[in-house]
Amino acid sequence: MTVNLENLDEETRNKVINLQNLSTTVEYLTQQKFQMETSLKDTEMAMEELEKIEPDHIVYKSIGGIMVKSEKNKLLDEKKSLKVTLEMRIKTVDQKLERTKKQVETMRTSIQADLQKKSA
Repeated sequence: MTVNLENLDEETRNKVINLQNLSTTVEYLTQQKFQMETSLKDTEMAMEELEKIEPDHIVYKSIGGIMVKSEKNKLLDEKKSLKVTLEMRIKTVDQKLERTKKQVETMRTSIQADLQKKSA
């Protein structure tokens, strides 16, 4: 449903604009969550592979565009730390996403009530 903002009172117009901004925020948070979940899966796969490697094997880590020799245990610790960080970030984004979705629903309901009052 498209609404001509020019025909709305200022309060309802502001609500519609706020709803559009909240919807954009939901899209952004959803993308951010997806990217973090992808990074988390990559990190978990790297950890699994590192755990399979013998302690005396040479391992490398990628830094920018180069590969640098590293120690297995040091690299594994870095991945474990990254995993914890990503899990916390995902949890935070999830909370923001749920809160924003509730705001979207509340705002949508409010706008619908305003439009029904105006048309009645």
